[in-house]
Amino acid sequence: MLDLLIRGGLVMDGSGNPGYHGAVGVEGEELRIFRGDSAVEARRYIDATGHVVCPGFIDMHSHGGLTILKEPRHEPKVRQGITTELVGIDGNSVAPFKTREELQRFIELDSGLNDTAPEGVGWSGVAEYLSHYDGTVAVNIAYILGNSPVRIWSVGWNDRPATGEELEDMKAVVREAMEEGAFGLSTGLDYPPGAYADTDELVELSSVVGAMGGFYHTHTRASLRAQGLLAPWEEALDIGRRGGIPVHLTHYRQNSQGDGSHLDYIGLVEDARAEGMDVTFDCYPYIYSSTRAIISIPNWTKDGGPERLKEVLTSPDDRARLKEDMLSGGGRRNPSEGWLTNFKKPHNKQYEGHSLTEIARMRGQHYLDAFFDLLVDDGLGICSVRPGVNGQTLPAFVAHPFGMVGSDAVLLGDYPSPRTYGCFPVILAEFVRAEKHLRLPEAVRKMTSFPAQRLGLKSRGLLRDGMKADVVVFNPDTVKAPATAANPKQFPLGIPYVIVNGEPVIDGGDHTGATPGRALRFGRD
Repeated sequence: MLDLLIRGGLVMDGSGNPGYHGAVGVEGEELRIFRGDSAVEARRYIDATGHVVCPGFIDMHSHGGLTILKEPRHEPKVRQGITTELVGIDGNSVAPFKTREELQRFIELDSGLNDTAPEGVGWSGVAEYLSHYDGTVAVNIAYILGNSPVRIWSVGWNDRPATGEELEDMKAVVREAMEEGAFGLSTGLDYPPGAYADTDELVELSSVVGAMGGFYHTHTRASLRAQGLLAPWEEALDIGRRGGIPVHLTHYRQNSQGDGSHLDYIGLVEDARAEGMDVTFDCYPYIYSSTRAIISIPNWTKDGGPERLKEVLTSPDDRARLKEDMLSGGGRRNPSEGWLTNFKKPHNKQYEGHSLTEIARMRGQHYLDAFFDLLVDDGLGICSVRPGVNGQTLPAFVAHPFGMVGSDAVLLGDYPSPRTYGCFPVILAEFVRAEKHLRLPEAVRKMTSFPAQRLGLKSRGLLRDGMKADVVVFNPDTVKAPATAANPKQFPLGIPYVIVNGEPVIDGGDHTGATPGRALRFGRD
């Protein structure tokens, strides 16, 4: 007897093929698929009439790896239908580290992007880290190794080239991480200390990953744009060619201001694939980006780790140099654009959701002085949200057959980007149903089997007999993402059931409190 039978719905199996009327059974953690209305006996039945039944969604760019350890129900994500997330992206993974002190230093520097760990929790190696997810969280976690901890392990926190001996040590670290379950190598080449790696270093590390079957997942190096519009992404493709590794360009889109044609970006991917390269990308369907606020501060201030940045912010001479540098355009981006969130101290909560310009006016300061003072007072965990995507050309990326979905959701503060709560359902509601930029079966493929293929998951991403029972039931006529910039913390509508490893987590629209998720390990899942 089956544990559960979902019947009466339109089954979209994740392949991109049109749906069919059938029933989806769950037996333990595995699927049983039936054509037509099945008379099979089950302990429980779900009537999916008027709904689509499909594989669980896979988020190819998640910043929730630490947050989910503190909030294991993971409601902003699982309520979207997400059953698997890829964490460790942007080069900012949290394992391995030689000591827990080094881990905490890195978490502090990155806390405005990837949150902090639960109090008293720590680890050193990848295997120890991944064990924290097994049976304790609502969704599955796939882990990709960031190049920042690799560099810290062998080179340290400083902006200098690796020696030959250090490079060999880094390659050994990468090899061990892959053996312990990492799916590949990620880089965030705007985020120190990983940003201090040159192209040759990344080729060497990537060659190890490629030989072991993994892939290269990259937030590219914005500083290269001075050499040409597409230079950051051309570096990524160069790493792929020389390292013999598949390349995945993350949060790939056209920026909102003076950024050439979106056809240049899409053409870069299409030409590389025509050349024979294995190149894919993900994007999110919102105009708002989000990251740690300290990305606006030039990288020389982080040469040495978080202590160096805090020294710069408190030293009169260094601070004067920093202010002059940023006013002359030396920063990664203007911190006064968009709004700030994730203030921790009660007296700073008044600034949640306000722009730095507004905050400076409230404080009676120059905007950079206000920014620096808040980082000193509240810590490095302030998060920035800003418009950063050309909304007119975004549908071309969302609908492109070589693209998949990565929420890039930062689960911090009272005013996160609305994509944090609405990324997957807004595609179903706006890009499919309302504007018809792509067909529903293709949208489901881009959320399920395509990312599973990229990751190399053997038992997820399709509704097939014997596959793992990660399942979403949604109403294609009513699914909706009500989250907005002004009111971002709104759960989606029209997704009444989400099943992870055979266990209902969202049941009739309510969270059951179940935590059946686990760490997925490369080559074993």
